Amino acid sequence: MVIIETQHLSKKFKDLLAVDNVNLEIEEGECFGLLGPNGAGKTSLIRMITAVSPPLEGDIFVEGKDLKAYPRQVKAILGVVPQIDNLDEDLTVLRNLTTFARYFAVPRAEALRRSQGLLGLFRLEDKADSRIKELSGGMKRMLLIARGLVNQPRIIILDEPTIGLDPQTRHLVWQQLGELRAQGITQLLCTQNMEEAAVLCDRVAIMHLGRILSLDTPQALISSHIGDRVLEIDVNAADRDKVVKELTAVGLEFIDVGNTIQVFNIGDDGLPEELKKSPGRLRQRPATLEDVFFKLTGRTLEE
Repeated sequence: MVIIETQHLSKKFKDLLAVDNVNLEIEEGECFGLLGPNGAGKTSLIRMITAVSPPLEGDIFVEGKDLKAYPRQVKAILGVVPQIDNLDEDLTVLRNLTTFARYFAVPRAEALRRSQGLLGLFRLEDKADSRIKELSGGMKRMLLIARGLVNQPRIIILDEPTIGLDPQTRHLVWQQLGELRAQGITQLLCTQNMEEAAVLCDRVAIMHLGRILSLDTPQALISSHIGDRVLEIDVNAADRDKVVKELTAVGLEFIDVGNTIQVFNIGDDGLPEELKKSPGRLRQRPATLEDVFFKLTGRTLEE
């Protein structure tokens, strides 16, 4: 069942078209990823879906409800985890959760029960009486996710949930998000981390300059645009043009990346004979979502 749908959604800031005619259908229970660098339009899109910012054009439906007509009802079933830490530093860890629950009219006793349960889920129970400034960056991210769940949402929207975290903490967050998905909570995940998208997401929309360039499962995106592997050829100024002509002559897809040419969708017998004579300059590696993004846009995700 489709739980979030956008139709011809656009958003403009002065002369910048931040979101350009986006049509999405997100299925109930899936983790759906928006993959793209800063400035791609991901945050603008989710601000519209969460009724924080009105669209210039288009419609949004959540559980079949028109967001324009039923904003309060839609917000009640959403949990939001922002990219920027906005925890209340004047309150303890536990009070951050119980106070937030009051915005959803959760009774005091129930708010306490939920909050304590969430602290246990995210391994923060021993920090319940701590102040926010006493938490590590990873703990703050965990607390932000826990806060986003205090109203028991059917959909949780996460904007760069692991940005700035060390690898160990990042994997711990991924583990918890995987458990939430197993519970049937729909997740809309905005990220510029291609590994995060590949690990967590059932489907991924690659977003660039406000538009959706391609949408499918991570593996299907890689297979259709790149193939299973990427061949990297070391080149220098003297032989770059020659290598490009050889690859073009046999009809191979490639991108010139400085001192390296990356070749996509290559079969075992697809390489020109001249290049086979210089195996030392050739490397093969598994294809990734970042390769897909680079092929579609000519940019890396970090730019």
